[in-house]
Amino acid sequence: MAPKESAGTELLLRSFERRFLAARGLRSFPWQSLEAELRDSSDSELLRDILQKPLGGSVTLSESTAIISHGTTGLVTWDAALYLAEWAIENPAAFTHRTVLELGSGAGLTGLAICKMCHPRAYIFSDCHSRVLEQLRRNVLLNGLSLGADVTANSDSPRVTVAQLDWDVATVPQLSAFQPDVVIAADVLYCPEAILSLVGVLQRLAACREHQRAPEVYVAFTVRNPETCQLFTTELGRAGITWEAEPRHDQKLFPYEEHLEMAILKLTL
Repeated sequence: MAPKESAGTELLLRSFERRFLAARGLRSFPWQSLEAELRDSSDSELLRDILQKPLGGSVTLSESTAIISHGTTGLVTWDAALYLAEWAIENPAAFTHRTVLELGSGAGLTGLAICKMCHPRAYIFSDCHSRVLEQLRRNVLLNGLSLGADVTANSDSPRVTVAQLDWDVATVPQLSAFQPDVVIAADVLYCPEAILSLVGVLQRLAACREHQRAPEVYVAFTVRNPETCQLFTTELGRAGITWEAEPRHDQKLFPYEEHLEMAILKLTL
């Protein structure tokens, strides 16, 4: 196969793989490009290669088809969750053999990817909405992970918990019980009220580890409104929480909109 043909075939394979991993609808797959490639290519193994993809791990999700359902936006996967999952897979050392607390887990894609690819010691999914928590538990089990006391003898699997956590009422003792080494959140900066609640719970997490090292915190978000992002960094400053932007990562596993501006901030509590 000529180098140009090989490159085109590889791009097509990656396109199918990304859409498969993100559980996209069949009509979103590049079928016309596949038809053209099969018509023009001398490579008779293309279909076999597509059927064998993905070669790595996969995540299975149950989620809503509506952006807002049952009074919450947490039943669907948002773009920053995909972006943070990609970053985690590219930076597994941030999570390996560590206890991870995710704030506002939603459908659970980021956490499931970390559990499967980054080998954490323990992972706590958390949210406040009962429907979201029900879906989270289903998605954990769908992916062959066990919950809490049901952990098997398989040392490769992390200890997984699904916890109800309301940022406005969570207490220091409640947060202390999680004992996280790492705290993550994705696409939770959607309104001023949520930002104030998030900064408040981060302050209480800092108080949990008064005589120990504070957890590392990574917050991923889509820059939809610059004023919202500015409010977040301003409130972090008022709370004495410093931050730095993580470099953009190269790994593109999921098909989200290319034009979206996304960022990950590493916070120091």
